[in-house]
Amino acid sequence: MSLEAYSELAIKHNLEQFSLVLLVSLTVATLSRTVGWLRQIPYTLLLVIVGLGLAFLNIHLVSLSPALILDIFLPPLLFEAAWNVHTKELQKKWLPIFLFAVVGVIISVLGMALSLEHFSSLPLSIALLVGASLSATDPVSVVALFRELGASKELTTVIEGESLFNDGVAVVAFTLLLAIPLGTGVFSVTDTITNFLTFVGVGTGIGCLIGFGISYLTKRFDIPLVEQSLTLVAAYSTYFVSEELHGSGVIGVVVVGLILGNFGSLVGMTPRTRLLVSDFWEFLAFFVNSIVFLLIGNEIKITSLFDNLDLIVIAIVASILFRVAGIFILGSLSNLVTPDKISTNDLTILWWGGLRGSVSIALALSVPTILSQRQEIIDIVFGVVLFTLLVQGLSIKFLMNKLGLGGDKTLYQAYSELLATKVALQRVLDYLKTSEPSTAVEAEDYRYEEKLVLGQLESCNEKLQKLGNEHPELRAISLEKLRETLFDIEADTYSEFIRSGRLDKQVSPVLQEILVKAQDEEIVRIT
Repeated sequence: MSLEAYSELAIKHNLEQFSLVLLVSLTVATLSRTVGWLRQIPYTLLLVIVGLGLAFLNIHLVSLSPALILDIFLPPLLFEAAWNVHTKELQKKWLPIFLFAVVGVIISVLGMALSLEHFSSLPLSIALLVGASLSATDPVSVVALFRELGASKELTTVIEGESLFNDGVAVVAFTLLLAIPLGTGVFSVTDTITNFLTFVGVGTGIGCLIGFGISYLTKRFDIPLVEQSLTLVAAYSTYFVSEELHGSGVIGVVVVGLILGNFGSLVGMTPRTRLLVSDFWEFLAFFVNSIVFLLIGNEIKITSLFDNLDLIVIAIVASILFRVAGIFILGSLSNLVTPDKISTNDLTILWWGGLRGSVSIALALSVPTILSQRQEIIDIVFGVVLFTLLVQGLSIKFLMNKLGLGGDKTLYQAYSELLATKVALQRVLDYLKTSEPSTAVEAEDYRYEEKLVLGQLESCNEKLQKLGNEHPELRAISLEKLRETLFDIEADTYSEFIRSGRLDKQVSPVLQEILVKAQDEEIVRIT
């Protein structure tokens, strides 16, 4: 067989395997939404279970080169998470997020590494790699569950923010520590800190350069598909350029995602384009997560896990103990400094909700095959990930309900739907009032349609008023939606002036500053 024919067969085989992965993922997604009892299991956890079942039956879907794991999966996962995080929410919780994401990672890495070295024969250099891999939390399933249960925005923001930034810190720590067992580096506190700051600095610089560059570029035109494509290019190019310049590609992707999501999407994209881009990244995250979590289950070797069960148990106990120590100690420290306290119940959920997932698996699988303890690292990481997903992930809903942290999702959804209906009806009414009657439509017909819409709008307002009186906490949704609309109008106006040539540069937004200042003055007046 010629080399060309062999290559064609290999490509065909890979496509068949990839199609099988998609088929299984979509089947699981469909069943998780249509079968009643399966709805109780988060979709990502269900994928792990299915992948584990396939592995038990010795059905293996697809194998990726370890060198490609991080390059393929990390950029879209990190960018989508950063795109959807609002910096104004992060600013409110910046101290606990910083403590959990940086200091918490250090506690986790050292705690697990020292535990594994002390209670097993694993060398410290390998134990440090395991600790770095497992210090990255992956709250995909938990955040989805938070939204389903109507958990507070503050709790969701903290766990999303922690995951977003500790991913970057964990990957940088893993990259630096990997040089020790490979014999290409020696551990030194000074060198490690210097290298860490260099990694972060280069990644941040590249992320800012590409993020702001694309933001100002998209202000000059309005082509949704091109702008959507640019965000995808931004995610991967930032990662690869940062890595090529010996910086942190992970940090770079997080930074570019935050910039484009919070700045570029406002100053350079119309509301319609922002919606299209958000939908695109929501699909891509679903697509990648489906593959990752299915492969997590499918790549697990049951017999190998049992061979290293003692190491897995040590890592599980260490991860739980040092997670609780880090969360409660650092949370208490944050409460002493900031006026915005985190309750004990919230800290409990943050502890138990610190699942490990796709990033930990990607790091473990990226360990070079020349490292003799590679399989032990993979087994430990897979074992801990499996425990956190299946035990902690499936019990988090029960714990939230016990602690009273689950809001009434049905109520919030009903109120949001009424708000959307009100806006839609008001726009229809405005159109009927301002448009000229067509020659084919009688003026009386216009008035009749206007009367019907007005009646429905009044009914909608009455329902909103009633729900708002019965549940005052819902009024915060109205205020938040109003402010988002006002910010969008301000940003769209500046973009319109720039596109028309009447303005050469972006004007600093003033509306948010005014509203925040007024809110602070109101709080001072009340207190």
